[in-house]
Amino acid sequence: MSSETSRPTAETSRPAATRRQVLAGSGAAIATVAFTGAFSELFAGTAAARGHGGYGPLVPDPDGLLDLPKGFRYRVLSREGDPLRSGEGPVPSNHDGMAAFAGRHGHVRLVRNHENRVTAKLQVPIVEGLTYDPMGKGGCTALELDGRNNVLGERVAIAGTAVNCAGGRTPWNTWLTCEETEDRAGTNGYTKDHGFIFEVDGADPHRTGAVPLTAMGRFQHEAIAIDPKNGTVYETEDAFEKPFGLFYRFLPDKPLGGTGSLRAGGHLEAMRVPGVPDLSVVQETGASFEGIEWVPVPDPLAAETPIRFQDFGPKGITHAQKLEGCYWGGSSVYFVSSFAHSAEGAAADHYGQVWRYEPKRRRLTLVIVFGPGTDVQLPGESPDNITLAPDGGLMVCEDGGGAQHVFGLTRRGEVYAMARGRQNIGTPQKPEWGEFAGVTFAPDGRTMFVNCYTPGTTFAVTGPWR
Repeated sequence: MSSETSRPTAETSRPAATRRQVLAGSGAAIATVAFTGAFSELFAGTAAARGHGGYGPLVPDPDGLLDLPKGFRYRVLSREGDPLRSGEGPVPSNHDGMAAFAGRHGHVRLVRNHENRVTAKLQVPIVEGLTYDPMGKGGCTALELDGRNNVLGERVAIAGTAVNCAGGRTPWNTWLTCEETEDRAGTNGYTKDHGFIFEVDGADPHRTGAVPLTAMGRFQHEAIAIDPKNGTVYETEDAFEKPFGLFYRFLPDKPLGGTGSLRAGGHLEAMRVPGVPDLSVVQETGASFEGIEWVPVPDPLAAETPIRFQDFGPKGITHAQKLEGCYWGGSSVYFVSSFAHSAEGAAADHYGQVWRYEPKRRRLTLVIVFGPGTDVQLPGESPDNITLAPDGGLMVCEDGGGAQHVFGLTRRGEVYAMARGRQNIGTPQKPEWGEFAGVTFAPDGRTMFVNCYTPGTTFAVTGPWR
């Protein structure tokens, strides 16, 4: 059953004031995170209104789930272990990437990933016609909501996949769900190779079934964004060990062809930044690189060697640690590197980067740098999932240490906490907080939907959105 909680009037202590400033060069001793860069570049070409400051301090939730600013409220739409409305089984674990689509009669449809490995507590139920590999525990579920965010239906949308992390929406309103693994058949009990992208139609899952889009590559996928003018698909790779992931583009043989068109195949290429083997070495915001090269991937199916290890010629290829969120804005694609740690093999350290690639100019620019963080209880390090907000700014899911936040980033460069998770899944002596994921807005901009990864929970947040 859905539940709704209004915000009380009590307030928490305010984050450091410098959280709402662009801190580069501020010299403020109490600054916990610096956000530097040309924030306006993040929103080039968008028609949304100029963002303003945050919505005020976060108010403690008496039910201990989600702290929000005064005037906002949440509704719990779904929690792992509760029965699916379809009767197919329990709501699976590990809620991750998600998108919201307009349905009929003012309804909203959510398509939600479940990043389930073989150790997952609750797998996505096996459904005939929607299952890729019966031994895979991941997949997607689809929720249908009415105009007041009441849950009308909840069902399996694809099953038998593995480690469904993020993905992205298509211009024809389907969801591309990404497997963040490259396990082969025979590994971890799997009966088929994994590491693919699958198309999911939340309105009619049997229309898309469970067909891997093999031409788009087999690797540790994270997210995608599609150029709405020519159909090029950009893909991030979140590889866990050095050499780290690559940034890809897929040139479909049947661009913008609608549901099922990506099965027609295409060509996969990886980005090479001349003279830059590792993006972490770039530390100056505004640093720009012309003449970006796209190199054909020798073996997109990685039959013998993972793509990031393959031979891209004497010039090599460009890697980056923790390539995560990806979205299209204006005439550019933006992608996130959550962090880089030299102790783990990166060429340099950072606490988060946002990059902008302009296809027409073949130019890559470092737009934002996050870091360093000194207080993990405050928001602002290790950005992950990212989405455009109704006020023209961004909402970013934090995936770092300590308390987890959804934080906002306005067009003026102001950073503010929008939500804080209160689902302490550890002990008072060693607390752990489930990260946020899948932040997205309803088509009318009046509701923010977001997942808590563990324990798997989907929230609908309403209030005085600007």
